[in-house]
Amino acid sequence: MSHKKPELKFKYVFNYGYNPTYVNGAQGGFSPRGEMIVNFYLERQPLPESISHEITSEGAIGRETSMEPSDLANSMVRFIDTGVVMSYENAKVFHAWMGEKLREMEEMLKARSAFENSSAGGQA
Repeated sequence: MSHKKPELKFKYVFNYGYNPTYVNGAQGGFSPRGEMIVNFYLERQPLPESISHEITSEGAIGRETSMEPSDLANSMVRFIDTGVVMSYENAKVFHAWMGEKLREMEEMLKARSAFENSSAGGQA
């Protein structure tokens, strides 16, 4: 008599345009309907809309004379390419999943450090 628990297999289907995106920050919160909204961004220095240069007497590009926008040096860009919306319940599940993945990484880092500091000195 088998006491095997019922199973359910999930198959992953990827959108043709699937392309993982690097992010280094997130902004968001809960909507009035109680849904978690997370907008992921890449923080970087901005690029100018335009730069003007003078033309030298030889017809070459000379020194920079102006840049648009003028406050470029005092600006940063948070480029938002991806966002997610999930229910409160799914946000809790995601939080637990992320915590477990972080614990797994911490264990790998501890093992690596212990190996590198062992008498073998990290030599294989």
